[in-house]
Amino acid sequence: MTDRRAAVAAMLGARSVAVVGASPREGSFGERMVIEAARGSARVHLVNPRYDVIHGRRCLQSISDIDDQVDLVLLGVPDTALLDQLKAAAGAGARSAVLFGSAHGLRDEVRDLALSAGMALCGAGCMGFVNAANGVRALGYLEPDPLPEGTISLITHSGSAFSTLLRANRGFGFRLAVSSGQELVTDTADYIDYALDDPGTRIIALLLETPRSLPRLKRALLRAAEKGVPVVILTVGGTPRGRAMVAAHSGALAGESAAWQALCASLGAVHVSDMAELADTLEIFAAGRRSRGGRIATVHDSGAERALTADVAHELGLDFAPLSEVTLRTIGKHLDDGLAATNPLDVWGTGADTRDLFGACLRAISDDAAVAVTALAVDLVEEFDGDTAYADAILDVAEDTDAPLAVLASVPSAIDRDVAKQLRDNGVPVLEGVRSGLAAMGHLALWPLPIDTPDHQPRPTSATGFDLLAHYGIPVTETRGVSGVEEAVAAARVIGYPVVLKTAAAEHKSDVGGVVLGISDAQALRQAYETVSHLGPDVTVSAMAQPGVEVSVGFIRDEAFGPLVVVAAGGTMVELLADRAIACPPLSRIRATELVDSLRIRPLLEGWRGAPPSDVEALIDVVVAFGHMAVDLACTYDAVEANPVIVSPRGAVAVDVLTQKIT
Repeated sequence: MTDRRAAVAAMLGARSVAVVGASPREGSFGERMVIEAARGSARVHLVNPRYDVIHGRRCLQSISDIDDQVDLVLLGVPDTALLDQLKAAAGAGARSAVLFGSAHGLRDEVRDLALSAGMALCGAGCMGFVNAANGVRALGYLEPDPLPEGTISLITHSGSAFSTLLRANRGFGFRLAVSSGQELVTDTADYIDYALDDPGTRIIALLLETPRSLPRLKRALLRAAEKGVPVVILTVGGTPRGRAMVAAHSGALAGESAAWQALCASLGAVHVSDMAELADTLEIFAAGRRSRGGRIATVHDSGAERALTADVAHELGLDFAPLSEVTLRTIGKHLDDGLAATNPLDVWGTGADTRDLFGACLRAISDDAAVAVTALAVDLVEEFDGDTAYADAILDVAEDTDAPLAVLASVPSAIDRDVAKQLRDNGVPVLEGVRSGLAAMGHLALWPLPIDTPDHQPRPTSATGFDLLAHYGIPVTETRGVSGVEEAVAAARVIGYPVVLKTAAAEHKSDVGGVVLGISDAQALRQAYETVSHLGPDVTVSAMAQPGVEVSVGFIRDEAFGPLVVVAAGGTMVELLADRAIACPPLSRIRATELVDSLRIRPLLEGWRGAPPSDVEALIDVVVAFGHMAVDLACTYDAVEANPVIVSPRGAVAVDVLTQKIT
């Protein structure tokens, strides 16, 4: 075990805790630290020179007075005293500390001091942590006691989300819950590694504002995927700066959500969009039933809510499983006249024999090989006549199958909490929203996600412009740079008409009238040169490419996320359309194909309104090549973009290139 991992293990599994700033004053921060530490399993030592005894416990003048090896120090002191107390803790041989305060103006000194002492550090600006696996409670705020126990290890940058999830009253619980704050020393990757060393951790939940220690975070997420531990990530803020997204059109299309999604997709993690989706996803994964592959299915007691569910699923890009003929016949035998056997399924007719009717349909659908996860989509409201048929039906089925099941409700406030608890206690998740619940079902249906780790042999180069693209096997139009009209005519004679003339004096050439297409002879070329030469004497002469679909392909170097490959609708409409897909390099052909297929302009590549189909495989070659380039040259370039790449039946060719080196 490395020194870093040993320090983190000593902190999260502390056997002795010093509470610096302990207080007997009711409701004070110091008292809350004492109460929480005393609830835990560690030996507790109180430190405050103002008191001799607090709540019947001896209180010492200084941490140096403790006659014990201190694993963890809770620093509930103002920032003005923080450095002195941290130095005292390091001098006493403490192995770790929790910094609840903001450490404003002191962060570099705090970091340097902790690192030099080999201490793990939770915070600054955090709520602390609870390790339910061994009973350690290192908190400055009162949290549930006992903590809802389960299989989730939670790491969150948000203290509010920390408390909210611990009080969620949902069908999941925790092995470890960490409010990590600013992560001045110990970061998310450290906590993930600790959690993965614990065989009781079956799910990891992250709420992150910005990626820290990205290479180690990637390794930790990859390790989780390899161990078969789902990682569910909610991301907020952390806008990737990417050197102000540089000058490339593709860079202007990147955003923090897309970058996070690209990172998660490359490492097999589940990316969610909000707290509701996080909670529903954690609950359905915590139930422990895993998908065998396939799509979702829902069984309803309302035709209108069935239609609403179908609408929301369409917006989320979720497909309902096509049921087999055997399943459809089985369902049809149970339905009242006028109801169709289909997925999603409306079962409600006369209301007779509800338990058996819904149970039979749920059983048939969950047994279908095309179905990954099945939900009973009812609102689970309190039944004033005491009817328990819905809950009984799904519990009956849950006893007979290990297929994933859930209840999908529409309005959280209308849910009968007693019935929901009964279902959860018996391993049936209750998802508290159509949108968030469907998204959670989709995540479970697709997990485990494929990990894109293609082989790549680096081959960096000092070439620039079109030569750079050609080095990576990207087809380019024959192009020559010249500085006068006669040189332009000579270049065109070698290249062969028709040609394109472009100014070299502007990045966005079309915007300033710096591009002339389809020049057919020397006279037309001289006229074109006169048109653009007011921008400057330097121009390029290029061969005309075959007509086709314009696509932008490139990479940007983002300061937070590293290199990102961007594929987008190309040409002059690139920013307006904002049709783009982002991935972390390098890329396999499978991942590159997924990027291209996700574009809204994808139908154009198949041939639109009589146009011939384009060579999509050639475009995928270009995307893969940019993935290799991004890995090799991320330390050289802020951005490289080929826009447009013209994709035609004859292949894909880059007709313009924009590069920006790191300055």
